[in-house]
Formats: sequence, structure tokens, C-alpha cells
Amino acid sequence: MSDIIVIGAGAAGMTAALYALRNGKSVTVLEEETFGGQIANSPRVENFPTIREISGSDLADRLFEQITALGAEVELEKVLGVEKKGNGFLVRTEYAEREAKSVIIAAGVKHKHLHFKNEEELTGNGISYCAICDGPFYTGEEVALVGDGNTALQYGILLSGYCPKVYIYTLFDRFFGDEALVKTLLSKKNVVWKPNTSLTEYIGTDKLEGFRYKEGNEIKEHRIGALFVAIGQVPDNKKFENLVLLDKDGYIVADETCTTSCDGIYVAGDCRTKKIRQLTTAVADGAVSALAACAYIDKNF
Repeated sequence: MSDIIVIGAGAAGMTAALYALRNGKSVTVLEEETFGGQIANSPRVENFPTIREISGSDLADRLFEQITALGAEVELEKVLGVEKKGNGFLVRTEYAEREAKSVIIAAGVKHKHLHFKNEEELTGNGISYCAICDGPFYTGEEVALVGDGNTALQYGILLSGYCPKVYIYTLFDRFFGDEALVKTLLSKKNVVWKPNTSLTEYIGTDKLEGFRYKEGNEIKEHRIGALFVAIGQVPDNKKFENLVLLDKDGYIVADETCTTSCDGIYVAGDCRTKKIRQLTTAVADGAVSALAACAYIDKNF
């Protein structure tokens, strides 16, 4: 039995492991895909305190090396569910059943993709899912954005501050966000709104060169080197709903204390209810959730 099982090896999960290990707890980290989470796909990170510039993969590698050096057990296993067992928990994976005194869920979210050819190769090479993270890299360049919700509206406003032209593509002839954001965005003289359009394919092999889109019955082409995709995010929390409360969008309900509705289970990072989903808030959640889990163990075991 581990003291703590951390589900997810992104920035939040690995920071949780780091703090738990430094508090003398045994930790098992379970990751379904790749270590580092979404940040591992970012070619440059320039908004992490004390580090002027680093690639997302290098940052993830450093975190991984840090926790393994302290004794973390890390396994590539897909978690299928979590159950109560005695005064602890049973975590079922595709390969094993693991027990822990406390569980930290740091499963993150996945950006919705358009699923066009070369999407994986072009991500980080012209295609981005975070204007806050990657927008400054395109200062002085024209960019395109697809999406019609609050995130897309906020990204468009942000990008209009340092890009000479921002083209926004929406499937319908309206936005589905706060009216104040819509008015602010459309008041920007360098924003070009392209309603009733749908992207059909990316142009480029190793670097984005543009995309094709459908407008009415006509297929058109837009040559451009940067596209921000803001069509939503999807948490993968349904497997935990037997123990923790989810909101209507599937996020685990928790506040800044990272405490869930189930004693002994904590949540960190993008998979919880929160307003700001950034690298710095993820690592903050990791620290808070780990210290809460350690306090829970010290009190109950």
C-alpha cells in the first residue's frame, strides 16, 4: 500500500508527488499517456517564475527526474476507477489493483481537436491551444483563431493586443459567450470575424502554412503561420463520479483547498473547477493537495 496514489503525471500531479515525498510519504504516480501533461507539447515556456525560457518537454523531464530521485514509483497505467476499501482506497488500472491511504486526482483535461491530417506534427509548430501560453511568440504577426465561446473571445482580445491582424472563424453567425466579451472583441479594429465558416484541413507538413475552410458552398484557402484552436476542453472524470462530486461540465468540484466531496481524495490542476488553468496554478494545486493529503494521513492512520 502506498501512502498516496497520484493519478496523472502532469505539472499538478508531479508537484503533488514532490511535496508528498518531501513530507516523508510513499507515492505512486499513475500516468495514462505521457509525462508532463499538456505543457510537454509546448515548444517554449516563458511564463514560469525563475525560468526565463524552457521547452515544455525539458520542464517535464526535470520534474520527472526530481520526483524519481526522491523515490516516487511511476507507472504508465490507465486508471479505470477508484473505490473505497476499509479506511483507504483501491485504485483499479488496466494492469493491476493498487491500494493507498489517500488519492490525489490530477488527470488534467484534453483540448478538443479538429482531427485533421498532420495535426499532431503541426501542434507546437503553428497550431496552439493556448493563446496565454503561446500568443506572445507571434507578436507582430497575423494569426487566426477558431472558436466561438468565452475562451475564444478572451484569446481573440488577448491576441489583438500584439498581433496586427486576428482572423476569427466561427461555425455560426454568432458567439456563444459573455456579451461584454463579444462587444470588446468586435470593437477591435484589427479583428476580422469570419462567421458561417468551417475549417476542412490544415496546410503544411512540419510547420503550419495555412488551412482550407468552407464558406457557403465554396472551399477557400487562408495562408497563415499561426492558428489558435479554442473549441473547448474535455475532462476525463466520469470514472471518479462514484466518489467525488462533478459539476455539469464534468469537472471535479473543489475550491482552492483542493478538497473534494470525499474524505481522503483531493484534486489538483485543470480537472477541478477553477477559473484560471495555467502552469503556475497547476503546480500550486499540486502543493496544496499534497499537503492536505499528508495532513489527512497523519490524522487518520
